[in-house]
Amino acid sequence: MLKPGVLNRRLVGEVISRFEKKGLKLVALKMMQISPELASKHYAEHNGKDFYNALVSYITSAPVVAMVWQGDDCVQIVRKMVGATSPAKAEPGTIRGDYCMHTNHNIIHASDSDESAAREISLFFKDEEIFDWEDNAENWF
Repeated sequence: MLKPGVLNRRLVGEVISRFEKKGLKLVALKMMQISPELASKHYAEHNGKDFYNALVSYITSAPVVAMVWQGDDCVQIVRKMVGATSPAKAEPGTIRGDYCMHTNHNIIHASDSDESAAREISLFFKDEEIFDWEDNAENWF
């Protein structure tokens, strides 16, 4: 998910382009305004932590771009491309390392496991909004 900072900084295409260039397949894409109720479901594991309210406030402050990507070892690859949650620890060349300055205004969310991905996808997409299309890229090159 591309968080409000990506939209505000006009980086949506840049970030999506990185995943496409890696070879991942985009199967769902939606710009949406997250409600406080949906944010509380998404961040349920953080409820009660000192940063929880700031997370909810930020994610609901402007639209986000929710996405579903497919590919071999997709979760691990995306996590590596995204980089460490702390911008100070995120390596240059990662999305957070290149575009993020503050943890509380993190610009991207990536699921940390296949199970989390399945849960999060069901929060943001209906089955009919996901298109598992046939990738014929090799026919174009």
